[in-house]
Amino acid sequence: MPLGPLVKTTRLGALARKEMRQIMRDRQLIFILFLLPPIQLCIYGYALSPDVNHLRMGIIDHSSSAVSRGFVSALAENGVFDVLESGGSESALSDKVRGGRLDVGVVIPSELERNFKSKKETSIQILLDGVDANTAGIASAYINQILMTYDRLIRTGSQKAFQRAAPQVSFVYNQGLVSNWFFVPGVIALILNLVSTLVSSAAVVREKDSGTLEQLLMTPVSSLQILTAKIIPLSLLLLVNVSVSLMFSTFLFQVPFRGNLLVFFGVSLLYIIVGISIGIFLAAVSENQRQTLLTSFFVNLPVIQLSGAISPLESMPPFFQWLSLIDPLRYYCSCVRAILLKGAGLEEVWRDVLVLAIFAVVLLWLSSTRFREQLK
Repeated sequence: MPLGPLVKTTRLGALARKEMRQIMRDRQLIFILFLLPPIQLCIYGYALSPDVNHLRMGIIDHSSSAVSRGFVSALAENGVFDVLESGGSESALSDKVRGGRLDVGVVIPSELERNFKSKKETSIQILLDGVDANTAGIASAYINQILMTYDRLIRTGSQKAFQRAAPQVSFVYNQGLVSNWFFVPGVIALILNLVSTLVSSAAVVREKDSGTLEQLLMTPVSSLQILTAKIIPLSLLLLVNVSVSLMFSTFLFQVPFRGNLLVFFGVSLLYIIVGISIGIFLAAVSENQRQTLLTSFFVNLPVIQLSGAISPLESMPPFFQWLSLIDPLRYYCSCVRAILLKGAGLEEVWRDVLVLAIFAVVLLWLSSTRFREQLK
């Protein structure tokens, strides 16, 4: 039996063990690998939410009627608005909204009840702080919906209005419309992208700065073995990172896991290779750790923004939707959400997995080529 393959395997194992020991001795890398992801998941999981609650509202009721008091009660009871002191006049209310002390101002005209009884339309003045356009839009929609619902209830009384067709709406996969179920899987992908690129680039740059790479070149190992020995332990540790993130999302945010665990970890391993390849490439084109960190900002930020991890792809302009097709994180986000929330198997996500595999092969080839050129 030839000893060549056995010797190569032994060398690769020794290099991989050396890489693992170096990583475990580096406190900064340990922090990035195991402590930073749960912290980021908790921060992003709670902070990234489209839900709007406890908006400060001031109301001036010129009508002081049963109809207006019922409308005010409907606004205050839904938990979205907190009714605060309005200032007593329309000018004071306007000043408070303009000064940021109130988010919403409502002015109810004196003719509200009279117009209601005579079935005439009444204009209710709404003042909104438009600095945060998203919050202002949601608040306006809430007020309109509450007004329509209250108007319909008091007109029909206890009797149900006759409808020729009554829509029956049911929500699939997320019956409670919990916003965290959309954001948390995206955050898992976001964190894996950041950690995989940062840790892999830091590991390579550290050896460049310390001169260890030059010492490795004096040993009877090839550049491919050096690169493979770096990828294997990082991949194993990053799979542990994914497991921790998954546990936090399941137990802390109650995000369901309805899919196959092996499929999930297989897809995650593919993206780990993508992230490590990006990190090695960044380290190979950079001279030092500071340059690598600055370069990573120009790569990671567009990758995250175009992936749909934070905001839906459908909300982007058409040009950026097309541009997102060359973003590998987009396909990983799609797979993670499908596996966790829909229970999708490989037969449903195979197209995204195939594209992700192509990205992994191409990026690994590019990074390894650049890495080998640097070692010559």
